Amino acid sequence: MALKNNDDGQQFDTRTALFLAAVCGQTYVQYGSPDGSFLVPAGYRVAGSFKAQSYEDKPEYFGFVLESDRTVILAFRGSGSAMDWVSDFISQQVTFKPVKTSCQSHKGFTDIYMTCQQDVRSIVRLTDPDKPLFVTGHSLGGALATLAAFDICVNTGREPIVYTYGSPRVGDVKFARTYNRSIKQHWRVQNEYDIVPHLPPLVYRQPKTKNIFYYMHVRGEVKRSFRMGSVSGNHVLSSYFADLAKEDPAYAAMLCEGPPGWCPTFPS
Repeated sequence: MALKNNDDGQQFDTRTALFLAAVCGQTYVQYGSPDGSFLVPAGYRVAGSFKAQSYEDKPEYFGFVLESDRTVILAFRGSGSAMDWVSDFISQQVTFKPVKTSCQSHKGFTDIYMTCQQDVRSIVRLTDPDKPLFVTGHSLGGALATLAAFDICVNTGREPIVYTYGSPRVGDVKFARTYNRSIKQHWRVQNEYDIVPHLPPLVYRQPKTKNIFYYMHVRGEVKRSFRMGSVSGNHVLSSYFADLAKEDPAYAAMLCEGPPGWCPTFPS
């Protein structure tokens, strides 16, 4: 794959994308662990974990913040429960209150983020503000990462570097344009055969009210093209990791030499 530059001259880094994809994988491990435990990459410590609440459900682990001597990482997980999927489909829009520009965002994603906003902000504040802050997530986690990055940038002055995988659209045209002016480095890794990045549709008509909402992706598409034989196979994090690994197989192999379960499982 040719190196990709964005409009501000920033460059997509495959190794960073692979490493953060592996970190994203641990958000699912955290969710599946009764005590919220997960594997931490060498050289990093856990600055804090947080829970969020999806539609009429109890709070559950949704991610964590890691810190090393050089960087900070905020990671969000994707859908893990039936209630998460209910939230995914609440596609009407609400005002994204953390940003005072009347931007409209997806209600389901926003409702989840707002239940963890204070915890996320508090944990990030405990980290060194002079270190680069990477914000990452897969699927629903990519949407939450986008909301969090916008919130943190506007309200703390700290400008995140964002890598998402298979993220859906998050907000309206004003949201996307204002976000793009605020966040200079957002890399939206997207498989053209993955259905999730095509949702909600550009024009969404609410079934009951017939209200119409317009959606637009934020900046930074990194287009990938792979078919794994199923709708889920085209979307799961392990498929994204395996596809990116083809760009730098030696580095991917080195990453996966860590403890069992560190890298997203390659699809069979």
